[in-house]
Amino acid sequence: MTASQTLPPEDDWADRMEQAVLDSAVRLAPKQGWNSAMVRAACAAEGLSRGDEELLLPNGARDLAALLSRRHDARALAGLATVEAKSLKMRERIARAVSARMEAGAADLEATRRCAAFLALPMNADLGLKLAWESADHLWHWAGDTATDWNHYSKRTILSGILIPALTMRWFDGREAAEAFVARWIENVMAFEKWKAGKDFDAPLRKVTDVLSRMRYGAKEKSGV
Repeated sequence: MTASQTLPPEDDWADRMEQAVLDSAVRLAPKQGWNSAMVRAACAAEGLSRGDEELLLPNGARDLAALLSRRHDARALAGLATVEAKSLKMRERIARAVSARMEAGAADLEATRRCAAFLALPMNADLGLKLAWESADHLWHWAGDTATDWNHYSKRTILSGILIPALTMRWFDGREAAEAFVARWIENVMAFEKWKAGKDFDAPLRKVTDVLSRMRYGAKEKSGV
């Protein structure tokens, strides 16, 4: 066996090291905050030089924040794997999914609070929105959503919009307040869906389309072209 065959694949090393550094970050963040100094300390704890740190985490604390969010997504899905989603009503599925995601982050509560404060900074708002969308996408897949049209995007937009305040409430106000907030939100959505049922919201769009079609093709039809 050659020396190259005994070395782990680069991707495997990177994945393992990312998780090791994240473990150190979760341990250090409660006292140091979620910032570049904490990233350096977490990397140093795993024996990484500054050069290795830049290769592994080119965006520093932002990369670690993404890793933490994705770890929490995976933890939530692992917990939900024991639940038969089809046995629940859709509103129950979403409530269960959001609760699982909240509790997944609560397991690292102090570090999660520091990370949440970091993502709340204006320069990190784009990342926070992206991660919320990712979480919403995972939860909708678990809930059985198979939509591929505009509903696919609208569902994730709505759920990611509720995840951000729900998670924030869970981290800083506790589980009871967050669960009550999610329950009220689901009731409001269900009331809206009931009101919307049977209403033809596409009618105005069809009217505009018909008018534009007549404007484009009407003259040709009259002239026999």
